[in-house]
Order: sequence, then C-alpha cells, then structure tokens
Amino acid sequence: MFIFKNNTVSKKIFASTAAFSLLTISLFSLSACTNYNSGKTSITNASVLNSNPKKGGTLTIFTSNTNMNFDPARSQGLPITSNNFIFRALTTWKVSPNSVDETRVVPDLATDTGTTSDGGKTWKYTLKKGVKYEDGSEITSRDIKFGIERSFADSLSGGFSYHKTLLVGGENYDGPFSGKSLDSIETPDDQTIIFHLKAPFADWPWVASLAAFVPVPTNSGDAQTYSKHPKASGPYRIVQNEVGKQVVMQRNKYWDSKLDSTRTAGPNEIVWKLGSDTTVSAQSMIQGNSDTKSAFLADFVPPAQLAQAQANPKSRSLLTTSSDGALEYLAMNTRRITDINIRKAIQYAVDKQSYRTAKGGSIAGGFATTLITPGISGRKQFNLYSEDPRGNVEKAKQLLKKSGQTGIKLSLIARPDQTQVASSVQSSLQRAGIKVTIKTVDAVNFTDAITSNSGDYDLALASWQPDFPSAFANLGPLFDSSQIGGGNWNISRYSNPKVDALLRKAIQTVDSHEAEKLWQQADRTIMADSPVVPLIYSHNTFIHGSDVENFYIGSFPAYLNYAAVSLKR
Repeated sequence: MFIFKNNTVSKKIFASTAAFSLLTISLFSLSACTNYNSGKTSITNASVLNSNPKKGGTLTIFTSNTNMNFDPARSQGLPITSNNFIFRALTTWKVSPNSVDETRVVPDLATDTGTTSDGGKTWKYTLKKGVKYEDGSEITSRDIKFGIERSFADSLSGGFSYHKTLLVGGENYDGPFSGKSLDSIETPDDQTIIFHLKAPFADWPWVASLAAFVPVPTNSGDAQTYSKHPKASGPYRIVQNEVGKQVVMQRNKYWDSKLDSTRTAGPNEIVWKLGSDTTVSAQSMIQGNSDTKSAFLADFVPPAQLAQAQANPKSRSLLTTSSDGALEYLAMNTRRITDINIRKAIQYAVDKQSYRTAKGGSIAGGFATTLITPGISGRKQFNLYSEDPRGNVEKAKQLLKKSGQTGIKLSLIARPDQTQVASSVQSSLQRAGIKVTIKTVDAVNFTDAITSNSGDYDLALASWQPDFPSAFANLGPLFDSSQIGGGNWNISRYSNPKVDALLRKAIQTVDSHEAEKLWQQADRTIMADSPVVPLIYSHNTFIHGSDVENFYIGSFPAYLNYAAVSLKR
C-alpha cells in the first residue's frame, strides 16, 4: 500500500509528512541518535479503551485529503481504515488493542477464510446467508466476481494488484465492460465462489480481504461515477460526497451485526472534513475545543503539534503511536538514472538523520537499511551502504567520479506536505555535488505522476506499508517488473529478471524456511542494484479528541483500527 494514502487510509493511505516547524528542545533531543537501532515502541492509551462501548453520536474525521475515491477497484484502503465503514470483503482483519497480539485474517462476508484441497492452488468460499447491500438486496458470489473483474479494467487502475498476477488468465484479462468473464473465478451458485491460481499461494486469505474483493452489483459499477456513491455492504452508507468539503456516512439499516464479528459501528454518523489543515485540527484537539472533542485526525500529527502534545500529560493522553511500520524511501527512476554508480552515490549522499529530524526526530521512526519491514517473516537485517545514517559524502563523490559524469541535475517530485523532507534530501545530495530541483504537485497529480506509464521524474519520496503481513507484500508491488506504470507502484521503474524469478519462486515455495531465504536473497539483490534509498521505518502518531474512545493501533498495520472507534456517551 502506497502510503500517502490519505491515512484515511489509502496502503496505503496516506503517509503524511507534514511541514516541519520549530521544534522544542525535548523533541530535538529525540533526534540526536545516530545509530541504526530501530527502537520498537508502541503507545496505546488504556484510558481510551472500552470493552462495552455505547452507540450514538457523530464522529468527525479531519483529513487533508480533498477527494476520497470510494471505488473499491481503485482503492488501496486497508480493511481496517476508511473502507471498513462501508465495505465488506470475503475476509477481513481482527486487530487487537494489545500490540503484542498478532493481527489475524478472519471471515467477513464468507463463512471461513477459505478452503483449499490442493495445497493452495484452488480456493473455495461460501457466503454467509443474509448479507445485504444498503438497499436490502442480497449480496451474491457473482457480485464478488464482478467486483474483482472490474479491477482489471484500464479505466479503474491504481488499486491492489496481487490477484491480477495470481489468478489464471489474469495477465490477459482487461475487465468485464467488454462482456468478457474471467474463467479462473467460478460462481456455481449465489453463495459459492472458487478461485483458480497459477500456483499455490498460502496467503490468499489475506488477499481476499483487500478492496478488490468488495462486492459490486452486476448491474452497476460505472467506472466514472461509482466512486461517489458505491453500494454499501458495511455498517454505514454514503449520503453525501462533496469534493473539497465533506463526506457524510450514516447507518446502513440492512447491515446485521450478528453477521459481522469485527465492526462495532459505534457512532450513528461519521462526517469526514476534507481538505483540513492538519496543524489547525491537531491544535484544536490539544486545546480541547468543543468542535473537535468527538473527532480524530486521519493524518499523522504534524511535528510541532506532536512536540506540544507530548509536553503536557493531558494532551499526551490523546496520542497513539505505532511501532515500526511503513518503509519511507527515496525512489530513483532507474530508466532515467541508468548508471548504478550514480544510484549508489545517492545512497551514500543521503542524510537519513536530517530526513528524520525533519519528520520530528526519533519518534518518527527507526533508520532503515532493508526493504522488508520489521516484524515480517523473511526479514534479515543487513546494510550494504553507509554505516552512519548521516551518510558518507566522500564515498558518494568517489562513485560520482567513477561514473564519469559531472554537473548532475535531477528532479525530485513531492507533495506539498513533503516540502521539508524534500528540502532535506535536496541539501543532502548537494553536499556531493548533485543539484536537485524540487517539483511540488498536489496529492492526486502526485499519485498519477509516479504510477503512470510516462515516469516523468528522476526522484520521488514515497512510503509503503505492506498490504498484509508478508514479504511478498513488501517486495512484489515495489520491485516486480510487471508493476511498472499502469497505476502500479514500482515507481523506481526497476526491472531485474533475476529478482522477478526470485519473487515468483518464493511465492510458490511451501516450506516457510526456504521461502524466507529466498525473500532475504531478493531483498539483498534489489538493494545491491540501488533502485531506492530506504530512509526510516515510520512510527505513526495519531491524535483524537477527548470524547473519542477505543482509539488504538495493533501490531499490524501501523494504522488506526477504524472498526473499533467509538464515542464516550
């Protein structure tokens, strides 16, 4: 999941790197560390947990995002975030407020997480009886199939793509709008759906929890209009969706809590305030203003407000911080920066310490050197480049000299909320003699620019949270050559047949220990080619108003569990 994904979230989710302003002395001291220890910390406030929440009230969610696209085919929203309010899939995630307990995949619309009779190559699901859309019509297996088929259409790019490479015939399928059906998905009756994969894949139950597996009625789903008012299968339905202003969700009377074990659906109404100033929203919650008491900020807390909130015990109780989460990285467009010596020079030139300071210090995350994130099976710590997170400018200059190129000028594309960290990278590379021009574009155009076929940029700052706890979800979307352009997330435009083969072999390896070795080999091989600079494993901090409860982050992912949030009554 690409994480600028509005933190609403859209994978996604979105990694907000708010503008850095004056830091307090205490916050500065947090950034003084210069080692690569990640520092696993997770803060969950017990005072905001209520095992028996009462229903009612209006929950307000402030987000800097100006437009929320609710088309499941295009969404990279995680099952526990914004999609959770209105959508259900075959499976979903059970997240514990105890950060030690692992997040589990559990049944959602289906009666179980899937059954396989051939070691994971064929998966069968049976839908629960009585699950309905917001208009009272029954959800069928054909709706699930149609929803998945829509995600293959070129007009609906940008969503999850795991299933596209796993399903038989997926590589040649272009969606249902021309009347074609994907034969590797069978629906023998209204309650049954069967998937035929190219090879065994044990993580398929996790894939079946993603947005592409949300049901869409077969008589709807227009590619241009469906995102405004999709048919809800979850506890809420959209009653207003106005770009730049707000999205209003109210209860779906046909949602049955007896058929849903993960969503508490506490508030009567949910109002998203779009285009909100994150500093103003966070400041209002810190001050306890009445209009934000029953609210939370979907974006990460800006550094200045984070420092302010931490300095006061009362406001500190409004914060929730994750352990190591998404990988924040600098992507190098390998089709434009073709000389590996220049790419390696950038590895050594980047000052990760400066980057992290611009993010708010050590609370922002631990320094990163690998692509597989902490806590994921198959990860092995290694570092192929500078032992000092501040970089090694002399080594960078040596590599630039080896390249034989002088006067190197590169463009760095960034969002408005990335201004400070982009400037940090710019200054880092300038030390080695690389001139960087920052091109700032709005959030929507930023996503289009880095995922489109054109690839008109040299460098880009990005963040990636695995869409489920698997090394495949770390490496596949970012470095498989099939994921270049077309709305996909290989934004370094990296292509190495050896890595493609390693990824495919690892996916198909049943023995977990052997698979882990392959993931480790792939991680190291990619880093040796230097398509990206790992910066930090981010710690995400969120803030809520004083009347919000059950506001927590589990062990995975490093985002709020929206399904549990309720209001004090």
